Amino acid sequence: MSVLVLILSVSAACCLGFGFVLQQNAASHAPLSDFLSWRLLLDLIRVPRWLGGIGLMVCGMVLGAVALGKGEISQVEPLLATNLLFALALTRHQTKHPLGRQGWAGLVLLAGGVTAFIVAGKPKGGDSVTDPLRHWLIIGIMIGLALLLTTYAKRSRMTAAPVLLALAAGLLYGVQDALTRVSGERFGAGGFSELLTGWQPYGVLALGVTGLVLVQSAFETAELRMSLPALTAAQPLAGIVCGVGFLGDKLHTDVGALTWEAAGLAAIVAGIVLLGMHPSMPSGTTKTESVRDLQPH
Repeated sequence: MSVLVLILSVSAACCLGFGFVLQQNAASHAPLSDFLSWRLLLDLIRVPRWLGGIGLMVCGMVLGAVALGKGEISQVEPLLATNLLFALALTRHQTKHPLGRQGWAGLVLLAGGVTAFIVAGKPKGGDSVTDPLRHWLIIGIMIGLALLLTTYAKRSRMTAAPVLLALAAGLLYGVQDALTRVSGERFGAGGFSELLTGWQPYGVLALGVTGLVLVQSAFETAELRMSLPALTAAQPLAGIVCGVGFLGDKLHTDVGALTWEAAGLAAIVAGIVLLGMHPSMPSGTTKTESVRDLQPH
Protein backbone atom coordinates (compact mmCIF):
# COMPACT_ATOMS: atom_id res chain seq x y z
CA MET A 1 0.00 0.00 0.00
CA SER A 2 1.31 3.43 -0.92
CA VAL A 3 1.67 6.15 1.71
CA LEU A 4 -0.65 8.37 -0.38
CA VAL A 5 -3.48 5.82 -0.27
CA LEU A 6 -2.99 5.45 3.48
CA ILE A 7 -3.10 9.21 4.08
CA LEU A 8 -6.12 9.71 1.81
CA SER A 9 -8.05 6.84 3.40
CA VAL A 10 -7.37 7.90 6.99
CA SER A 11 -8.17 11.54 6.15
CA ALA A 12 -11.44 10.40 4.60
CA ALA A 13 -12.21 8.35 7.74
CA CYS A 14 -11.53 11.41 9.90
CA CYS A 15 -13.96 13.58 7.92
CA LEU A 16 -16.60 10.84 7.91
CA GLY A 17 -16.32 10.20 11.65
CA PHE A 18 -16.62 13.88 12.60
CA GLY A 19 -19.42 14.35 10.07
CA PHE A 20 -21.49 11.45 11.42
CA VAL A 21 -21.36 12.85 14.95
CA LEU A 22 -22.54 16.30 13.85
CA GLN A 23 -25.30 14.76 11.73
CA GLN A 24 -26.60 12.66 14.60
CA ASN A 25 -26.55 15.61 16.97
CA ALA A 26 -28.91 17.42 14.62
CA ALA A 27 -31.00 14.46 13.44
CA SER A 28 -31.81 13.38 17.01
CA HIS A 29 -34.02 16.49 17.32
CA ALA A 30 -35.92 15.91 14.06
CA PRO A 31 -39.65 15.05 14.28
CA LEU A 32 -40.44 11.34 14.18
CA SER A 33 -43.11 12.03 11.57
CA ASP A 34 -40.24 12.43 9.09
CA PHE A 35 -38.99 8.88 9.67
CA LEU A 36 -37.86 7.31 6.36
CA SER A 37 -39.22 10.29 4.45
CA TRP A 38 -37.53 12.74 2.10
CA ARG A 39 -39.03 15.47 4.35
CA LEU A 40 -36.37 14.57 6.89
CA LEU A 41 -33.65 15.94 4.63
CA LEU A 42 -35.71 19.08 3.95
CA ASP A 43 -36.04 19.69 7.70
CA LEU A 44 -32.39 18.99 8.47
CA ILE A 45 -31.04 21.17 5.67
CA ARG A 46 -32.05 24.20 7.74
CA VAL A 47 -29.86 23.11 10.67
CA PRO A 48 -26.29 24.55 10.48
CA ARG A 49 -24.77 21.71 12.52
CA TRP A 50 -26.23 19.14 10.14
CA LEU A 51 -24.96 21.05 7.11
CA GLY A 52 -21.50 21.08 8.69
CA GLY A 53 -21.71 17.32 9.17
CA ILE A 54 -22.80 16.83 5.57
CA GLY A 55 -19.94 19.03 4.37
CA LEU A 56 -17.45 16.89 6.28
CA MET A 57 -19.04 13.72 4.95
CA VAL A 58 -18.80 15.01 1.37
CA CYS A 59 -15.12 15.84 1.93
CA GLY A 60 -14.63 12.32 3.28
CA MET A 61 -16.38 10.80 0.26
CA VAL A 62 -14.24 12.83 -2.14
CA LEU A 63 -11.03 11.81 -0.36
CA GLY A 64 -12.25 8.22 -0.30
CA ALA A 65 -13.00 8.36 -4.03
CA VAL A 66 -9.47 9.57 -4.74
CA ALA A 67 -8.09 6.80 -2.52
CA LEU A 68 -10.21 4.23 -4.37
CA GLY A 69 -8.82 5.56 -7.65
CA LYS A 70 -5.25 5.01 -6.50
CA GLY A 71 -5.65 1.84 -4.44
CA GLU A 72 -7.73 -1.30 -4.28
CA ILE A 73 -11.14 -1.27 -2.64
CA SER A 74 -10.06 -4.18 -0.41
CA GLN A 75 -7.27 -1.93 0.90
CA VAL A 76 -9.27 1.27 1.29
CA GLU A 77 -12.49 -0.09 2.85
CA PRO A 78 -10.90 -1.44 6.07
CA LEU A 79 -9.13 1.90 6.55
CA LEU A 80 -12.39 3.82 6.06
CA ALA A 81 -13.82 1.74 8.92
CA THR A 82 -11.54 3.66 11.28
CA ASN A 83 -13.98 6.58 11.01
CA LEU A 84 -15.40 5.25 14.28
CA LEU A 85 -12.13 6.13 16.03
CA PHE A 86 -12.51 9.75 14.99
CA ALA A 87 -16.19 9.77 15.92
CA LEU A 88 -15.26 8.47 19.37
CA ALA A 89 -12.50 11.10 19.69
CA LEU A 90 -14.98 13.91 19.02
CA THR A 91 -17.68 12.58 21.33
CA ARG A 92 -15.09 11.90 24.03
CA HIS A 93 -13.99 15.53 23.74
CA GLN A 94 -17.63 16.59 24.13
CA THR A 95 -18.40 14.31 27.08
CA LYS A 96 -14.95 14.28 28.77
CA HIS A 97 -15.45 10.55 29.39
CA PRO A 98 -12.19 8.53 29.78
CA LEU A 99 -11.34 5.94 27.14
CA GLY A 100 -11.09 3.11 29.70
CA ARG A 101 -10.52 -0.59 29.06
CA GLN A 102 -13.43 -0.87 26.64
CA GLY A 103 -12.20 1.99 24.49
CA TRP A 104 -8.61 0.76 24.40
CA ALA A 105 -9.74 -2.79 23.65
CA GLY A 106 -11.93 -1.59 20.79
CA LEU A 107 -9.13 0.58 19.44
CA VAL A 108 -6.61 -2.30 19.51
CA LEU A 109 -9.07 -4.72 17.90
CA LEU A 110 -10.02 -2.31 15.12
CA ALA A 111 -6.45 -1.23 14.34
CA GLY A 112 -5.12 -4.78 14.68
CA GLY A 113 -7.90 -6.20 12.53
CA VAL A 114 -7.27 -3.70 9.73
CA THR A 115 -3.54 -4.45 9.86
CA ALA A 116 -4.03 -8.23 9.93
CA PHE A 117 -6.46 -8.21 6.99
CA ILE A 118 -4.26 -6.01 4.78
CA VAL A 119 -0.97 -7.75 5.67
CA ALA A 120 -2.39 -11.26 5.28
CA GLY A 121 -4.55 -10.60 2.23
CA LYS A 122 -2.08 -8.30 0.46
CA PRO A 123 -4.85 -6.90 -1.79
CA LYS A 124 -3.78 -6.11 -5.31
CA GLY A 125 -5.57 -5.07 -8.44
CA GLY A 126 -6.54 -7.29 -11.32
CA ASP A 127 -8.72 -7.25 -14.39
CA SER A 128 -12.33 -6.31 -13.70
CA VAL A 129 -14.91 -8.95 -14.50
CA THR A 130 -16.57 -8.07 -17.80
CA ASP A 131 -19.59 -10.34 -17.37
CA PRO A 132 -22.48 -7.92 -16.62
CA LEU A 133 -24.50 -10.76 -15.07
CA ARG A 134 -21.93 -11.10 -12.29
CA HIS A 135 -21.98 -7.34 -11.68
CA TRP A 136 -25.74 -7.20 -11.41
CA LEU A 137 -25.95 -10.39 -9.35
CA ILE A 138 -23.64 -9.06 -6.62
CA ILE A 139 -25.09 -5.54 -6.70
CA GLY A 140 -28.62 -6.97 -6.71
CA ILE A 141 -27.90 -9.14 -3.66
CA MET A 142 -26.55 -6.14 -1.73
CA ILE A 143 -29.43 -3.87 -2.67
CA GLY A 144 -31.93 -6.68 -2.03
CA LEU A 145 -30.54 -7.23 1.47
CA ALA A 146 -30.70 -3.48 2.11
CA LEU A 147 -34.34 -3.42 0.97
CA LEU A 148 -35.18 -6.41 3.17
CA LEU A 149 -33.56 -4.78 6.22
CA THR A 150 -35.38 -1.50 5.56
CA THR A 151 -38.73 -3.25 5.17
CA TYR A 152 -38.24 -5.11 8.44
CA ALA A 153 -37.11 -1.90 10.15
CA LYS A 154 -40.40 -0.22 9.19
CA ARG A 155 -42.28 -3.03 10.94
CA SER A 156 -40.12 -3.24 14.05
CA ARG A 157 -39.78 -1.42 17.32
CA MET A 158 -37.49 1.57 17.59
CA THR A 159 -34.91 -0.49 19.48
CA ALA A 160 -34.25 -2.59 16.35
CA ALA A 161 -34.95 -0.09 13.56
CA PRO A 162 -31.78 2.05 13.91
CA VAL A 163 -29.48 -0.98 13.69
CA LEU A 164 -31.34 -2.42 10.70
CA LEU A 165 -31.39 0.91 8.85
CA ALA A 166 -27.69 1.47 9.53
CA LEU A 167 -26.87 -2.01 8.21
CA ALA A 168 -28.92 -1.29 5.08
CA ALA A 169 -27.17 2.05 4.56
CA GLY A 170 -23.77 0.42 5.05
CA LEU A 171 -24.52 -2.13 2.34
CA LEU A 172 -25.57 0.64 -0.05
CA TYR A 173 -22.49 2.71 0.76
CA GLY A 174 -20.26 -0.32 0.10
CA VAL A 175 -21.81 -0.72 -3.35
CA GLN A 176 -21.51 3.04 -3.85
CA ASP A 177 -17.77 2.83 -3.15
CA ALA A 178 -17.40 0.09 -5.76
CA LEU A 179 -19.30 2.12 -8.37
CA THR A 180 -17.24 5.19 -7.44
CA ARG A 181 -14.11 3.28 -8.36
CA VAL A 182 -15.64 2.17 -11.67
CA SER A 183 -16.69 5.76 -12.39
CA GLY A 184 -13.15 6.94 -11.72
CA GLU A 185 -11.77 4.36 -14.14
CA ARG A 186 -14.23 5.48 -16.83
CA PHE A 187 -13.28 9.11 -16.29
CA GLY A 188 -9.59 8.27 -16.52
CA ALA A 189 -10.18 6.35 -19.74
CA GLY A 190 -12.22 8.94 -21.63
CA GLY A 191 -13.01 12.01 -19.54
CA PHE A 192 -16.50 13.32 -18.89
CA SER A 193 -17.91 11.95 -22.14
CA GLU A 194 -17.00 8.41 -21.11
CA LEU A 195 -18.11 8.97 -17.51
CA LEU A 196 -21.54 10.43 -18.22
CA THR A 197 -22.50 7.84 -20.83
CA GLY A 198 -22.28 5.05 -18.25
CA TRP A 199 -24.89 4.24 -15.60
CA GLN A 200 -22.38 4.03 -12.74
CA PRO A 201 -22.20 7.75 -11.74
CA TYR A 202 -25.98 7.92 -11.60
CA GLY A 203 -25.97 4.79 -9.46
CA VAL A 204 -23.48 6.49 -7.13
CA LEU A 205 -25.84 9.46 -6.77
CA ALA A 206 -28.97 7.33 -6.22
CA LEU A 207 -27.29 5.09 -3.66
CA GLY A 208 -25.79 8.10 -1.86
CA VAL A 209 -29.11 9.91 -1.47
CA THR A 210 -31.00 6.75 -0.47
CA GLY A 211 -28.31 5.83 2.03
CA LEU A 212 -28.45 9.35 3.44
CA VAL A 213 -32.18 9.05 4.16
CA LEU A 214 -31.63 5.68 5.86
CA VAL A 215 -28.73 6.97 7.96
CA GLN A 216 -30.52 10.12 9.09
CA SER A 217 -33.63 8.09 10.00
CA ALA A 218 -31.40 5.81 12.08
CA PHE A 219 -29.71 8.82 13.70
CA GLU A 220 -33.01 10.50 14.58
CA THR A 221 -34.54 7.48 16.28
CA ALA A 222 -31.79 6.33 18.64
CA GLU A 223 -28.44 7.08 20.16
CA LEU A 224 -25.34 7.01 17.97
CA ARG A 225 -24.03 3.82 19.56
CA MET A 226 -27.07 1.98 18.18
CA SER A 227 -26.46 2.93 14.54
CA LEU A 228 -22.86 3.93 13.78
CA PRO A 229 -21.25 0.53 14.61
CA ALA A 230 -23.64 -1.28 12.24
CA LEU A 231 -23.03 1.28 9.49
CA THR A 232 -19.26 1.15 9.94
CA ALA A 233 -19.18 -2.66 9.93
CA ALA A 234 -21.46 -3.23 6.92
CA GLN A 235 -19.83 -0.77 4.53
CA PRO A 236 -16.34 -2.33 4.31
CA LEU A 237 -17.73 -5.86 4.17
CA ALA A 238 -19.99 -4.94 1.24
CA GLY A 239 -17.17 -3.05 -0.45
CA ILE A 240 -14.76 -5.99 -0.15
CA VAL A 241 -17.38 -8.36 -1.58
CA CYS A 242 -17.81 -6.05 -4.58
CA GLY A 243 -14.06 -5.59 -4.94
CA VAL A 244 -13.33 -9.30 -5.02
CA GLY A 245 -16.59 -10.18 -6.76
CA PHE A 246 -16.40 -8.04 -9.88
CA LEU A 247 -13.69 -5.36 -9.64
CA GLY A 248 -10.82 -7.82 -9.95
CA ASP A 249 -9.24 -7.36 -6.51
CA LYS A 250 -7.02 -10.28 -5.59
CA LEU A 251 -6.45 -11.59 -2.07
CA HIS A 252 -4.13 -14.36 -0.90
CA THR A 253 -6.22 -17.50 -0.56
CA ASP A 254 -3.92 -20.03 1.08
CA VAL A 255 -5.10 -21.49 4.39
CA GLY A 256 -2.88 -19.29 6.54
CA ALA A 257 -3.83 -16.09 4.73
CA LEU A 258 -7.55 -16.90 4.79
CA THR A 259 -7.35 -17.61 8.51
CA TRP A 260 -5.71 -14.25 9.23
CA GLU A 261 -8.07 -12.43 6.86
CA ALA A 262 -11.11 -13.92 8.62
CA ALA A 263 -9.59 -13.12 12.02
CA GLY A 264 -8.86 -9.58 10.88
CA LEU A 265 -12.42 -8.99 9.69
CA ALA A 266 -13.79 -10.48 12.93
CA ALA A 267 -11.51 -8.19 14.96
CA ILE A 268 -12.64 -5.18 12.92
CA VAL A 269 -16.30 -5.94 13.63
CA ALA A 270 -15.62 -6.63 17.34
CA GLY A 271 -13.62 -3.41 17.66
CA ILE A 272 -16.37 -1.43 15.95
CA VAL A 273 -18.98 -2.83 18.33
CA LEU A 274 -16.86 -2.08 21.44
CA LEU A 275 -16.10 1.47 20.31
CA GLY A 276 -19.68 2.09 19.22
CA MET A 277 -21.00 1.01 22.61
CA HIS A 278 -18.48 3.15 24.50
CA PRO A 279 -20.15 5.33 27.19
CA SER A 280 -18.79 8.52 25.63
CA MET A 281 -20.94 8.04 22.54
CA PRO A 282 -23.86 10.50 22.72
CA SER A 283 -27.04 9.10 24.20
CA GLY A 284 -29.23 10.90 21.70
CA THR A 285 -32.95 10.44 22.14
CA THR A 286 -34.95 7.69 23.81
CA LYS A 287 -37.87 7.29 21.46
CA THR A 288 -39.69 4.06 22.10
CA GLU A 289 -42.71 4.20 19.80
CA SER A 290 -43.26 1.51 17.23
CA VAL A 291 -42.11 2.41 13.75
CA ARG A 292 -45.38 1.04 12.45
CA ASP A 293 -47.23 3.71 14.40
CA LEU A 294 -45.44 6.36 12.33
CA GLN A 295 -46.63 5.03 9.00
CA PRO A 296 -49.75 6.54 7.38
CA HIS A 297 -52.87 4.42 7.74
